[in-house]
Amino acid sequence: MAPSSHDPPQKSDEEKRRSVKAAFASRFGFKKKSSLELNVPSKYFRFDQYPEYQELKQKLDIGVKLQIRNPFFAVHEQVSTEKTVIEGKICDNYACYNYLGMSGDPTVSQAAKEAIDNYGTSASSSRIQAGGIPLHRELEMIIAEMIGVDDCHIFVAGFSTNVTTIGHLFGPKDLILYDALSHNSVIQGCILSGARRLPFPHSDWATLEELLKAERTDYERVLIVVEGVYGMDGDIPDLPGLIEIKKKYKTFLMIDEAHSMGTIGQRGCGIREYFNIDPHDVDIWMGTLSKSFASCGGYIAGDPALIEYLKYTVPGSVYSVGLSPPDTASALAAIRLMLAEPERVDTLHKNAQLFLDLAKAKGLDTGLSHDTPVIPIIVRSSLQTVRMAQALFEQNIIAQPVLPPGVEENATRLRFFVTSLHTEDQISRTIDRIADIFHKI
Repeated sequence: MAPSSHDPPQKSDEEKRRSVKAAFASRFGFKKKSSLELNVPSKYFRFDQYPEYQELKQKLDIGVKLQIRNPFFAVHEQVSTEKTVIEGKICDNYACYNYLGMSGDPTVSQAAKEAIDNYGTSASSSRIQAGGIPLHRELEMIIAEMIGVDDCHIFVAGFSTNVTTIGHLFGPKDLILYDALSHNSVIQGCILSGARRLPFPHSDWATLEELLKAERTDYERVLIVVEGVYGMDGDIPDLPGLIEIKKKYKTFLMIDEAHSMGTIGQRGCGIREYFNIDPHDVDIWMGTLSKSFASCGGYIAGDPALIEYLKYTVPGSVYSVGLSPPDTASALAAIRLMLAEPERVDTLHKNAQLFLDLAKAKGLDTGLSHDTPVIPIIVRSSLQTVRMAQALFEQNIIAQPVLPPGVEENATRLRFFVTSLHTEDQISRTIDRIADIFHKI
């Protein structure tokens, strides 16, 4: 129908946009400012002016001035096992957590290659949106069986497993109590949840119980989080005692087994096997696939209701791609190999104990480490720790320094990961060199 002479003139698109913008500005009281009126310090819109970045640069520049090699972001030029090549040097390697030698094992590598041939290199979708492959469920069921629980759900990264699970299951009406030495992923998950969070001194069950006595009735759900093996200190919590507290105060209990699965227990089945406890006494079993199991990813195992709820609702899975076929296959093959070849775990235990015994015999401070392949040599000075790392590298030994904020300044250390592939001669030679350098520096 043609417009009549009485119809109002039609506005152009540009006029409509101006009209809407003017109405919006009028309603919300916006005032037009020219760019000349803006006086924003550059540190608020330039990354190179970030105060935090400037602080980092100062620390890195100190190393340059002191002619200390930067030990971080080292590049391995071959498979990282008990030996590696960095900057063209063949080194004894204590910087990787390939605990059972699964990464680089021909059986594990072949499984990954076959998975690529059968399913490609990516799941190409979240699992809830048809990104699943048969290997996903095979991996989940073997993990659940290994722990002794009913079901399991895998994620694409260990860090995000903690963050998204804790952040999703708990909220502002809840309380989370976590060991003060817990991994950053646990703390980030607590922050995301919005729950009240209280750290307790490392493995101090008396203080934990005092906190529960004072706080439990003020909250709906309460979660206690500890690690199976502490990745900085190499010690193991008293899980049976913790379970008693958990039952007494009717809380949830979560164990982060990133460093304990594959490394402790007679068959490498983690802290549950180490203490021979009923796995159903722990509500949330968390672990990673990137350490003992030569892959990448994480998992949550436990009660069927927990796993079903996570599968359909947890953001880190629903809105993330499924674990890649080669990663899934390599983890599955590594677990099967560990269970089929118990001598790997046995050798790991013997190597770790040898390293610890020799270090103590040389008067080196190994902190709390016991019964695990995570062994720190505590130095208590950032500068001296970095100097020790450089001196060891010059003697073809790789061990990474751990500095603030990872630990306090009076707890700085070199951290050694022992594997089943290290030899007795290699370990003995390493300890001799560590002791010599430590006493010189």
